Formats: sequence, C-alpha cells, structure tokens
Amino acid sequence: MPPRIAIAPCRKMTDYVTSVRLAGGDPWEPSYAADPAETVVSSCAGLLLTGGADVAPATYGEAPHSTVTDVDAVRDEYEIALVRAALAARLPVLAICRGLQVMNVAAGGSLVQDIPSQVGTAVAHQVPNPKDAIAHDVSVAPGSRLAELMGSAVVRGRLAVNSRHHQAVQRIAAGFVVTSLAPDGIIEALEVLEAPFCVGVQWHPENFLESRTFLPLFAGLVAAARP
Repeated sequence: MPPRIAIAPCRKMTDYVTSVRLAGGDPWEPSYAADPAETVVSSCAGLLLTGGADVAPATYGEAPHSTVTDVDAVRDEYEIALVRAALAARLPVLAICRGLQVMNVAAGGSLVQDIPSQVGTAVAHQVPNPKDAIAHDVSVAPGSRLAELMGSAVVRGRLAVNSRHHQAVQRIAAGFVVTSLAPDGIIEALEVLEAPFCVGVQWHPENFLESRTFLPLFAGLVAAARP
C-alpha cells in the first residue's frame, strides 16, 4: 500500500496531488471543517504543506504591513495546528512556499512581510508566468537533506528555481537550520535535522511536472512515510 500523504487544502491542488502520486504516495485532501489537525496527523503517514495567500502577521505577533493581502485566518489556524501536531508526532513533512512560512511561524519563527519594501533587492522573487519559469538560483548546503535529494541537479552548489512570493522567513524557529539562500540572502529552504524528514522550500517544485526536476523532493517525503 502506498503511504497516505495529507495535502493541506489550497486553491490549486492539481500539481501537488499529481506530484505525490508520481512519487508513489497516496494523496489525501483533508478539509478544514471535517478533519481536525490531530485527526489528520494520526490518519496519514506524511504531510505536504502547500502554497497560497499571505500568512497573517498576527500569528507571529506583528501588525500587518500595508502590502499584506488575502489573509485567511481559518487556514492559518488550521495549518499551524497541523504543523505543531506533525512535528510533535515526528511525522514526515514537506513544506512549499507559504507552507515553509507557516511551518516556521508554527514553530516560533517570524516572517519578512514584504521583500521589496522591507529588504529591497534586485532578485526576482515574483515571476508568476509561466509557473515553471526560472526566476533565480539558490545555494544548497552540502550535506543537507536538500542536497542529498536533488543530487546531480545541484551544479557547483546551486540550483535553479521558480519563485512566486513576497513574504519570506525572517527569524528562524528553534530547531530549524537554513539549507538554501537566494543570492540576496532570502531564506529558500529550512530543515529540522533531528526529524525523520522535515524539509521546507520557498519555491514551487510541484510546477515542474513535465521535467520532473524536483520530483525527488516528493519522493523523499513518500520514502520517509513508508513503514
């Protein structure tokens, strides 16, 4: 039986579901209303956190910047509960874009609310179309789980990625380590070294279905979820 992978609900599920299935997992889409976080964690073998809207600054104790939009308080609360339950249960977790940010906030970290106005950079972090367009490259820390999974795709310590975000990790939660940076220093990946599998990336690996460049990230989650 393929391991059941819970995918946090979002507006565009298709690429996440397909990626999990291609990696050998059984994708499951729980609902906010019917599936409490603790039930989800006890009913699956791995958790995939998806991309989407801004994370509310109130979740990490800050007032909102003027650029923060489309906040979904119900989703924030649900996903923070999912992360906390998953980390406590040592459930394998892969977090993508917003998912990385939620994971960091749930564990006690904070976010840059708006990269262009608060950081200021020439690096393109918002390249919406096409969805697999290469926006910039990122560093990959030697010896990291990210490096292990991506293998020969990492060239001279770097990896080419897409990018669609204006928020980013700022204060890193205790227990997390940075394993990837953009050229401007924006955090692009976090891992929990002591966890069976806990990897978060800021780009969108699910959008590379045609090339399957980032399928190893999903395969890593599925492998860690197997009994």
